[in-house]
Amino acid sequence: MRIVFRKLLAMALFSVLLLLSVNARAGDYVIGEGDTLQIAVWGVDRLNFLVKVRPDGMITVPGLGEVHAGGMKPKDLQADLTVRLKELVKNPIVTVTVSEITNSKAYIFGSGVKSGIFDLNRRTTLLQILCGLPDIKSADLRRAYVQRNGKKIKEDFYKLFMEGKIAEDIDIESNDAIFIPLWLDKNVYVLGSVTTPKSIEYREGMTIMEAILEAGGFTKFANMNGTTIVRKSRGKETTIPVKLKKLMNNSDLTQNVKLMPGDYIIVEESLF
Repeated sequence: MRIVFRKLLAMALFSVLLLLSVNARAGDYVIGEGDTLQIAVWGVDRLNFLVKVRPDGMITVPGLGEVHAGGMKPKDLQADLTVRLKELVKNPIVTVTVSEITNSKAYIFGSGVKSGIFDLNRRTTLLQILCGLPDIKSADLRRAYVQRNGKKIKEDFYKLFMEGKIAEDIDIESNDAIFIPLWLDKNVYVLGSVTTPKSIEYREGMTIMEAILEAGGFTKFANMNGTTIVRKSRGKETTIPVKLKKLMNNSDLTQNVKLMPGDYIIVEESLF
């Protein structure tokens, strides 16, 4: 009996927490044009009705006429109606529920994916949207961003989507703009003292040693400790020195740097 009681208690607590979570999210929702509201005043049948928010943000309430609802949270509209309805009803108990959401949308654009409009009819995260994009492989996730109210609130989706770092995920809100550009350069370039200088199509997780081996390996004149990676990111160029002799002779794996698309690997020629 105790075990059964504990299970029932645990299920009840879980249900309460889930309900609180849903209500908390609903309380943050901002009413927009086209949304359908269920307005009810306890004990007053004529004030229990459905109403759609017009493009000007207004709704019509029996006995009050035009009331502004667009841009308000349900709880704020509820408080406003409670005050206004005191002229008609003694101690009105008002509830406002969003029964149909049509206004809440996010906008996806950029040449890396098919542009479109995403309906936010429930709590939605950035990861959920990314998982639903069929052409995400052609996108440059490092240069992607979420813009809200004219400001970038999240940049670089790579760690979230490619490395599974869920802490990078964020909730998407109405009118968020998600920009995802095209992955322009999918190659890495191996130049200098290698057998066959060439461009190589980038693969996820590719290392500098893999790229050099695909270019035929070092020539006998190569200065393995004089190898550099030239990387461009967000308009800035950085140079990464690599001592591959330490990797070859001492198994120093820290020198086997992971590459990024567009990297240039330059192997210098030894003077001796």
